Amino acid sequence: MPIPDSFIDELISRTDITELVGGYVRLSKRSGNNMFGLCPFHSEKTPSFTVNSEKQIYHCFGCGKGGGAIGFIRDIENLPFQDAVEVLAKRVGMTVPQEEGQAEASNRRRRILQLNRDTAKHFYSMLSTTLGAPAKEYLATRGISKESVIRFGIGVAPDHWTSLYDKMTSMGYTKQELIDAGLCRQGKSGSGAYDFFRNRLMFPVIDIRGNVIGFSGRRLDTGKEYKYLNSPDTPVFTKSRNLFGLNLSKTSKSGMLILVEGNIDVVMLHQAGFDSAVAPLGTAVTSEQSRLLAQFTENIVIAFDPDESGKKATLRAVSILERTGKNVKVVDLGKSGDPDDFIRQNGADAFTVLLEGSDNHIDYRLMSIQNVNDMHSDEGRLTYLASATSMIAELKSEPEREIYGAKIAKVAGVSADAVKNEVIKKLKMQRGRNRREFEKETKRPRAKLQPSDRSLRYSNDISAVAEEGIIRCVVLDPRFMKTAVEEGFSKDEFTSSFLSKIYGILENRISNQREVSEALILSELEPGEESQLTLVLQKPEKISHGTQIIKEYIEKIRSERLKTQVPDNEMLLELKRLKENKTPEGNNG
Repeated sequence: MPIPDSFIDELISRTDITELVGGYVRLSKRSGNNMFGLCPFHSEKTPSFTVNSEKQIYHCFGCGKGGGAIGFIRDIENLPFQDAVEVLAKRVGMTVPQEEGQAEASNRRRRILQLNRDTAKHFYSMLSTTLGAPAKEYLATRGISKESVIRFGIGVAPDHWTSLYDKMTSMGYTKQELIDAGLCRQGKSGSGAYDFFRNRLMFPVIDIRGNVIGFSGRRLDTGKEYKYLNSPDTPVFTKSRNLFGLNLSKTSKSGMLILVEGNIDVVMLHQAGFDSAVAPLGTAVTSEQSRLLAQFTENIVIAFDPDESGKKATLRAVSILERTGKNVKVVDLGKSGDPDDFIRQNGADAFTVLLEGSDNHIDYRLMSIQNVNDMHSDEGRLTYLASATSMIAELKSEPEREIYGAKIAKVAGVSADAVKNEVIKKLKMQRGRNRREFEKETKRPRAKLQPSDRSLRYSNDISAVAEEGIIRCVVLDPRFMKTAVEEGFSKDEFTSSFLSKIYGILENRISNQREVSEALILSELEPGEESQLTLVLQKPEKISHGTQIIKEYIEKIRSERLKTQVPDNEMLLELKRLKENKTPEGNNG
């Protein structure tokens, strides 16, 4: 059975969505009750994401995503509904009542988290056995101290097919639980299972709440397998939404987070006194990870390896991280292999100087463009100018464009005015493209009406306009439901099953004397439904003559239905009767 409606209503009433979203998105530019920011659900450079403090909803005009507090936490944290409710409840000091269904799902997650913790202890204990000798030797070679091993919970998965399976099943865990947790795989025969991690140095991945949610294993031999192997996605772990070391780095007083490539880099930087290092569990930084970084700092420093793959990964990371609105810089490690190598060769103080003198992401990108062009040839300088001016034309600040334009001019050996004119030309081209796209979209009103989610598409878009209008009117003033009832209107008359569902929710709330609000209705919907209803509710609706408007909407819905259900002559007679019974405007409420 679901969580009691009364509990959800109370939870929503206690949650301030502006404060909630503000923990993930940098909000500014207040306009009335709206705050704006860069959308956390898609890549953009101009804020199209808005949070309405009065309605307690969010909506992105770029990607169309929208909803309420529960939906936001569910999507941003990649959680099922039950867990999203628990996260919000914990924020406001409420305890979620659980029925059998929810208790079973929550118990499954708890068992996996408990299994992960016991697995981490097992991997750590294996370091002290003869099977852990290769790992201990590797730790010594890399100079990883005993204190660091303890702090990060480092262990070893020995070169054995069923070491973990045998240990965990002896502790009462089932084969299926081990498979669900991504720790074992089903044997080919179907009867047994074998360990997912073997012959690897093991790093527990711990979330910001202190839960062991997964593992990352570094290969100990020189085989052809991946250097790093991470847990597969499970009910408690998604690689793209987590960062190794963030559980420790989130409390750093350094004022920054240092993004490095690998787990060893994180450990060695912490060991050297740089307690703000984190790694993305793979060199490709994701938008989810960028949002996670942005929650804990205003300053992000990228310190990836200086080889070709590291440089490419740095440019990809820059393009994602700059959208957070945070200060993004890049460390130039020169010819050092990685941050650990640099510190070994030059000392921790030298790395501190490197951090303080790191380039901002614009300088780094310009230097990257310069490095791939022959600046001694006219052709190379022209190619550099074309790429560099296109890049700074994307900057929103005119002073920034002027400053970096002057730098580009100096590097290319041309006048600042020449660069400025080129940037202005490209700005006009960009704005022209944006305007054409906007005009193209606004000339497609019927296409804009249709929900982006194909499962919610309207079968009759003319009727759907009126159906949306009824929903808006009743949400804005539930007393208009009485008018619909007096007209004999029911949810069965909707051509859209989605809008009919919303109307049914409204009927239920009003008949049971429960509060009606945008945020509360959204809490009863699925993700795609949430986004579509948010879009519907954003459209303007005048309710000064609401009673008459409701009647007109009903008339439109019924007239559309009559077109398909009765012969033409009967339809005309029915339409005539509807118009004759139309209430004069002066008598409406």
